[in-house]
Amino acid sequence: MEPYYEDADAVLYLGDMRQVLPVLDVAADCVIADPPYGETSLAWDRWPSGWPDALIGAARSMWCFGSMRMFLTRRDEFTSWQLSQDLVIEKGAGAGMHNDRFRRVHELVTHWYRGRWDAIWKEPQREPEAPDARPGKAIKSHMPVTHGAYGKPSIWLPTDTRLMRSVLRTPSMRGQALHPTEKAGRILTPLIEYASPPGGLILDPFAGSGSTAVAARLLGRRAVLIEADEKYCELIAKRLCQGVLPFGMEGA
Repeated sequence: MEPYYEDADAVLYLGDMRQVLPVLDVAADCVIADPPYGETSLAWDRWPSGWPDALIGAARSMWCFGSMRMFLTRRDEFTSWQLSQDLVIEKGAGAGMHNDRFRRVHELVTHWYRGRWDAIWKEPQREPEAPDARPGKAIKSHMPVTHGAYGKPSIWLPTDTRLMRSVLRTPSMRGQALHPTEKAGRILTPLIEYASPPGGLILDPFAGSGSTAVAARLLGRRAVLIEADEKYCELIAKRLCQGVLPFGMEGA
């Protein structure tokens, strides 16, 4: 199949991922998937049935954006994958489609895998440890401590970093977004670094504006993109051929 666009770091295909993937020989380290949730009447918001199974054989690790409603409604389509964790993406002002519910300012991104967990690439992400002046804060110790009722004793040493929290804050894309569901680079970065080695390959079956390829390139990874809308394929091609500078990751 001929690519719509190709360079040293990225290759883009036009078409429905369920039809494109079977004719490609892709062995990605990780999938970054942001499918249509199928929750609105908008023309582009149509759930592509069967897409999680279409990825079998293409990768064994997958991040998937979505809502609780989406994951519960489509749960039977994820039975070939095992869930490892879920993160909350906290958005700026958010969007309120209903005036009788809490204002929704978040969405989820879940990590799925196939096969043995110990065979899946993972690089736990760390962040600077913020000062905490709360009364009664636990004092770091060199003595062994046990985490959880069934945890193994471990040494907690003084450190300037901690494991990244499961709530990620994203900057507002209002006025900057090139696609209705575009994700900021600061959200994609830890997902890519967690689930792929340096020089690895990322597969994005719903490429949108190409943000995954931009983030992957800045992180020293390669990307295979699939996008069903030719309008966005053209946008991605123009975006990637202009090169990517190591700044502006807020809306990459």
